[in-house]
Amino acid sequence: MFLNSLSGRFLLLTVAFVMLAEVLIFVPSIARFREDFLLSRLERAQIASLALLATEDMIDADLEAELLENAGVLNVVLRRDEMRQLILSSPIPSPIQATFDLRHASAWELIRDALACLVDPEPQVIRVIGEPVREAGLLIEVTMTSDRLRMEMMDYGLRILLLSAVISAVTALLLFLSVRGFLVAPIHRLVEGMKSYAAAPEDARRIIAPEAKVLELREAEEALQSMQTDLTSALRQKERLAQLGGAVARISHDLRNILTTAQLFADRMETSKDPAVQRAAPKLVGSISRAVSLCESTLAFGKAEEPAPRLERLQPASLVNDVIESERLAVGDADISFAEDVPAGMILRADPEQLHRVISNLVRNARQAILATGKPGEICVSAEEHDEGWTLIVADTGPGLPPKAREYLFQPFQGGTRKGGSGLGLAISLELVRGHGGRLKLLRTGPEGTAFSVFLPKSISQAGFDET
Repeated sequence: MFLNSLSGRFLLLTVAFVMLAEVLIFVPSIARFREDFLLSRLERAQIASLALLATEDMIDADLEAELLENAGVLNVVLRRDEMRQLILSSPIPSPIQATFDLRHASAWELIRDALACLVDPEPQVIRVIGEPVREAGLLIEVTMTSDRLRMEMMDYGLRILLLSAVISAVTALLLFLSVRGFLVAPIHRLVEGMKSYAAAPEDARRIIAPEAKVLELREAEEALQSMQTDLTSALRQKERLAQLGGAVARISHDLRNILTTAQLFADRMETSKDPAVQRAAPKLVGSISRAVSLCESTLAFGKAEEPAPRLERLQPASLVNDVIESERLAVGDADISFAEDVPAGMILRADPEQLHRVISNLVRNARQAILATGKPGEICVSAEEHDEGWTLIVADTGPGLPPKAREYLFQPFQGGTRKGGSGLGLAISLELVRGHGGRLKLLRTGPEGTAFSVFLPKSISQAGFDET
């Protein structure tokens, strides 16, 4: 599974490329090692021959054998003054199978001969020709076996291989960590942002905020942000249009009945001088007003485009007090009291304008429900803070929601909480709360009253969309 990931494949490619680089370094290195080995044998052989020449050939067979053994060769031929002279010699176990002239060997020839020596495991007797050091002659030639040369080359190769493996591992690890930090981690963040947004496209807080430092990744994040913003707006508009389309048939039927009634009264006003016209006029105005109001609510819902919330820190106590004061003016002489139970020092994070609209809709619905009964009542707005977020509760002592309103709660044109209502207030409030990643929930309803709760999360992980 790891090897199928971007990190795993990058690690394998890094190791492979580093090893390839090491191989490209190893080949000329092993060729140079072989050349140095053979040159050292020539130098040792020259020293041994000079020792023999210094004694004027006065040397016994044992000392000669020791000199040859120390030099690591079988025979030494030195060319001086245009004369080729066998200086040191010993029995050769087999015929000479190859001759290597190091005086004018090219790099390609050295590499070829080194690889051939590594590949061939059979020991051979070889002749090596080179130039004496310090111009101690014109040419030096030695005969030697290739087994010691191959063994030294194998040992050197293994050490190079081990060093290459360590370098490859360290380099791959460093590159892996670097790429994981600069590339893979931002990609994971991009993927997680896409998954989070896909889980709740209505939540504007889940739209990704570009943070990548790498230019290409930042461009990808900006493109994703633009796409998510457009998609969220499109989803909201599509939902509105779908709801609007489903309500058109019902609205047209009700609107036709209202306008038919208005037309009948208008016809009577035109053809009759009956004093009853004075009594019919208010009914006509009321019918037309209801038709106009219904049309305006429908058009406003179909065209509205709620912007993403602009979150900021605010005191809900001040916001709730503003809503309550406005509703007190609307109550007039009715016997409705208001209560506020919001801690003065509480601070929450929300869009002030949108949260004001949500609380206003809930309090207004409660006021209208109590006014419809003609009885005294009370509306209370409370708030509390907990580890997951903030909860605001709007409770009233009204008659409770009718069964149809509970069945179609939060659905426009169906979930109206009072007679003649369109249900748009709760539908819009739900959309605004969703934009904060929160929940609008009906806590209870009945003869003792109704209570709604608005939950605003402190983090995205706490967000949800349960409206029931």
